[in-house]
Amino acid sequence: MRRLVVAGALVAAALMLVVTWQRSGSSAADTRGIAAAPTAELAPNGPPDPPETLATVGGSLGLDLPISQQRVTAIVYHATGSSDAIPLSPAGKQQNAGFLARLGERLFGGGSDSGPRYYIDGAGDGPDTGSVDVGAPAGTNVYAPVDGVVTSVQPYVLNGTVQGSIVQIRPSDLAAVIVTVGNLGRHLNVDVGSPVERSVTKLGTVVDLSRMLDQTVANYTSDAGNHVSLQVEPAPGASPLL
Repeated sequence: MRRLVVAGALVAAALMLVVTWQRSGSSAADTRGIAAAPTAELAPNGPPDPPETLATVGGSLGLDLPISQQRVTAIVYHATGSSDAIPLSPAGKQQNAGFLARLGERLFGGGSDSGPRYYIDGAGDGPDTGSVDVGAPAGTNVYAPVDGVVTSVQPYVLNGTVQGSIVQIRPSDLAAVIVTVGNLGRHLNVDVGSPVERSVTKLGTVVDLSRMLDQTVANYTSDAGNHVSLQVEPAPGASPLL
């Protein structure tokens, strides 16, 4: 009889923990928009200070946050539909993690309370961390996420019109991949062959695409969702990492 009483008490305690967790943490699973920082456009428009890891690739390459932390409106990972995209491993903490994942962290530990807060958008085909959009007001300075050399500068064309630029970098730490930085303005600070230093070399600025696209980041902010995008793919002729 005593064993039954103890077992019942344990079950009741577990149920109470689950209910308490649901009430206190349910908002973290909410995928509705979050308010963009009202002072983002007025925040210092310099490099990230201090430099901060945004994500890693293949366990050997880190991607730095490409803009000042104070100007970030939201960080959103999503699929690209490309079979070549190498999945990124986000640093920081997922803001819209599911209930079971959050309960597991509460009971058994894990996850990180440091690093950038981010969302994962489940729409699209392919790995849901195939690309990352770092939201920021148009005109925000964008800095190199890796050390390396610029291998390509291409126009970003929408509806037959050049709207911005795309820069590709071969990282010094992992020459088997190419890091693509998109949604940059047309007037860049680098060209093909330019060496770049992570969190130091300015590539360009975030372009305003609010009148051209329904941007995914806008689902998680109260603004139009302008952003810089990062994606990693195998370099031409290199074997896929994953």
